[in-house]
Amino acid sequence: MAKQLFIDTVGCQMNMLDSEMVVATLRKNGYELTSDIKGADTILFNTCSVRAHAEDKTYSALGTLREWKKNNPNKIIGVMGCMAQKDQKKIFDRAPYVDLVVGPGQLQQIPELIQQAEDGAEQQMAVGRLRSEGSLNEIKRSHETFDPLRDPTMRPTPFQAYLRIQIGCDKFCTYCVVPNTRGPEQGRPPLQIVEEAKILADQGCKEIILLGQTVNSYKYVDADGGETRLAELLEMLEQVDGIKRIKFVTNYPKDMTVPLLEAVRDLPKVSPYLHVPLQHGSDEVLKRMKRGYTVADYREMMHRIWDIVPDATVSSDFIVGFCGETEEEFQTSIDSIYEFKFKNSFIFKYSEREGTKAEAQMPDDVPYDVKQRRNNELLAVQNEISLKANEAFIGRTVDVLVEGLSKKAAKQEDSGPVKQMCGRTHCDRIVVFDGNERQAGQILPITVYETTPFTMFGEVVTQHQTGEPVLLPIQS
Repeated sequence: MAKQLFIDTVGCQMNMLDSEMVVATLRKNGYELTSDIKGADTILFNTCSVRAHAEDKTYSALGTLREWKKNNPNKIIGVMGCMAQKDQKKIFDRAPYVDLVVGPGQLQQIPELIQQAEDGAEQQMAVGRLRSEGSLNEIKRSHETFDPLRDPTMRPTPFQAYLRIQIGCDKFCTYCVVPNTRGPEQGRPPLQIVEEAKILADQGCKEIILLGQTVNSYKYVDADGGETRLAELLEMLEQVDGIKRIKFVTNYPKDMTVPLLEAVRDLPKVSPYLHVPLQHGSDEVLKRMKRGYTVADYREMMHRIWDIVPDATVSSDFIVGFCGETEEEFQTSIDSIYEFKFKNSFIFKYSEREGTKAEAQMPDDVPYDVKQRRNNELLAVQNEISLKANEAFIGRTVDVLVEGLSKKAAKQEDSGPVKQMCGRTHCDRIVVFDGNERQAGQILPITVYETTPFTMFGEVVTQHQTGEPVLLPIQS
């Protein structure tokens, strides 16, 4: 019988992709996925260190396995990802029954480490010295051989896939652990990325999402000194047959260049959707965060986007309650959302992270209840802006890549052939409509008739209206 693998993933899209790679390589070693954690032969936690809540969740999950491991000593428990890189010894101290701890740059070693644990080896640790030249080359080689391993069952949908183009980060924001857990910034070879995109297309993917910590900083220099930037990479990926849409996240404001925006404008497959975190509306707070730009720099970038790609949508990230944040400084973040009218924003309460400059040099002096209030206030303003932006689509027809059943429909028992389906527009807006599951993976024209701040509701445009065949909802 195949061995059973349970894997729990928290955190960013990078972690989701890492889990896909790990599952793919373990399948080659005789494993099958299971949702039964207690029935698994190996349990892996793919961890995140960006916020304390993610780490607390992992430690809580490990705690529930203490007695299980005692009663099943031959079962394997592993912790992988950013938390594993940052807190190797701490994990073993808090959960001494964990068998292996593996950093993001060593994930390809997991099958070997599991085998060693099964053979009776004591606690295994595989983490890199991420800022040294030697380890940089080691991580680069491991990703170049590891990334093309794909497991379609681990993807958001069968028609969408993440594709890593960049590893690590060199920005060193004072609140962030990523440079210390994922190492220095480096771009993967463009030809390797294109070949991986072709694999994804052959597997049925219609949309690829290019990933990087600061993805628009992507650069690859070949042996002859030739340089490839993101704009050139997008031109190469545009030629991949079968791929219909290309997105890229997450972007850094100062690297949103004119050539890149012209590529977004001119390449039909590239979505006019840009996620560019501002993080705060105050120059003083941005300076304390060491973000490397001012609000004026960000404003200049936004005008550049509006001038070159006028139909683009922009989303953002904000942190509330950062060290020393005053009410006046918080108000500037509210002002920024009103000014830039983001499609949506991901808003986070500041969470002090061990090993960062903010933790070492600045007191976390904003009370939690104040952080919570500011979080709610900023979210309310963003929701107001999002609703107004979505209302402009009422009566318009948009092309929607159908992802599958909506979350609501997926939770319901079978209610007949007509189902509530869900997809996204080219500019990344969520659209829900009545249809059927055979439409998944198609790009359909949908006319919007209602909206909330988060979701637009529409109906499929008929063949008579468009002249193109459409799989219409089956009438009950």
